[in-house]
Amino acid sequence: MPSLKVAFPGSAGTALAARLDLPDTAPRAYALFAHCFTCSKESLAATRIARALAEQDIAVLRFDFTGLGGSEGEFENTDFSSNVADLVKAADWLRAHHRAPAILIGHSLGGAAALAAAGAIAEVCAVATLNAPFSPDHVTRQFADRIGLIEREGAAEVTLAGRRFRLRREFLADLAGQKQAERIAQLKRALLVMHAPGDAIVAIDNASAIFTAAKHPKSFVSLDSADHLLTREPDARYAAQVLAAWVGRYLPAQPASTVRPGVVRVSERRLGKFSTLIQTAEHTIYADEPVSAGGNATGLTPYELLQAALGACTVMTLRLYAEHKQLPLVRASVDIEHDKIHAADCADCDTREGRVDLIRRRLTLEGELTFAARAKLAEIADKCPVHRTLHGEVKVVTELVQPSGTS
Repeated sequence: MPSLKVAFPGSAGTALAARLDLPDTAPRAYALFAHCFTCSKESLAATRIARALAEQDIAVLRFDFTGLGGSEGEFENTDFSSNVADLVKAADWLRAHHRAPAILIGHSLGGAAALAAAGAIAEVCAVATLNAPFSPDHVTRQFADRIGLIEREGAAEVTLAGRRFRLRREFLADLAGQKQAERIAQLKRALLVMHAPGDAIVAIDNASAIFTAAKHPKSFVSLDSADHLLTREPDARYAAQVLAAWVGRYLPAQPASTVRPGVVRVSERRLGKFSTLIQTAEHTIYADEPVSAGGNATGLTPYELLQAALGACTVMTLRLYAEHKQLPLVRASVDIEHDKIHAADCADCDTREGRVDLIRRRLTLEGELTFAARAKLAEIADKCPVHRTLHGEVKVVTELVQPSGTS
């Protein structure tokens, strides 16, 4: 499953560093993950939950809020409202480049931000919180002994999770002014509250308050012995599996394919230089180039797709022949390699100058087959339709089609 580095402009105009975790197949939905206060997109909870959701065919964009992790900007100049605005900007980026997020997931204070941002992202149909506080100003308990100094001096440094941060008086005022209870009551989205009963940072009564304030549909799941940061992988994986199962009933139906039967549509994904979406009426796969060639390695290369076509056609043809002749062929497999060689090195090639394409096909035939049967199957391999196409005369006609919505 690819995890790609991306960036987008945040609410302050500075670049926010992000990762997009993609499933190996077409995503059935996109999710946004908001990390905990002073954490980053690379936190254990964010990383493990994003990967586990990708295994469930849900793509996840996780990013660093302004001034944190790899994102630009000054943390001192941010507040809870700017975090919410960053989430909305992340949704804008997903909408423009892929598909708008249907799910918001927030960990700790990120959960409070997800609840606050949901109303500004029309496509969101479900929100999930992990060990989240009911009120954003709960975070001030982590530096309660410095609040007086911040109020008097206008700003002061605090130590959080072993790191020093400078917080302003305006940060406190912004937290105090949040109408979170009203937002939760008016959420109008499916809500999943997940919380560890033994959370030593955000007590379980916060989950009770969120759940009580919300209207149905709402669900609560205990994270049992997990800690606040979900540092144990089984806890994060469990949370992701429950979330994926829960959210399925709220996701919109996948849009029907607009590709006609018999047509293969190939289009840019706008994710890196070469990443490509390949669609038929019923299936979706990806193509790309390796990192060494400037791609992101999110799919097979064009030549690997060509090799795959020949290989697939070969084993299908062998199966049809073996069944027709009632041969005891248990399994056929083929390794296909592609190379370019000097024409002068090819004794039976018509081309005498430059390079020619060489495709090597190595058959493995399992079963109690006679020598004659194996030889015949090797002969039949050359008769598969794709093999004949590669050896026959091929004409490619290119036509320009006017994009929809243009004149």
